[in-house]
Amino acid sequence: MRMNGKSGFALVLIVLGALLLISNIGFGIGYLLGYLIPIILIILGYIGIKNGRNFIGWVVLIIGVMSLIGKFGSILGFIVAAGIIVYGISLLKNNPKTY
Repeated sequence: MRMNGKSGFALVLIVLGALLLISNIGFGIGYLLGYLIPIILIILGYIGIKNGRNFIGWVVLIIGVMSLIGKFGSILGFIVAAGIIVYGISLLKNNPKTY
């Protein structure tokens, strides 16, 4: 697919329409940007490192990774809690599984 002015405008319209649909489902634009901004920082940091701007590239990359870890902290806590519950149930059954 060749990219020209019309293709770029069409892609912008598709993205905006998708964001509107997602916000109607229950995920707002703020929710998406909360994950999108750290990912963009990681990508920009990587590009900075590849282009020879090591210091600023690493700083931006580390900021992006730290904010993304902060966003996934609640999900990680949920997974750890579920794992502890499953392990506790397996201990109660006297059939502990080794992982």
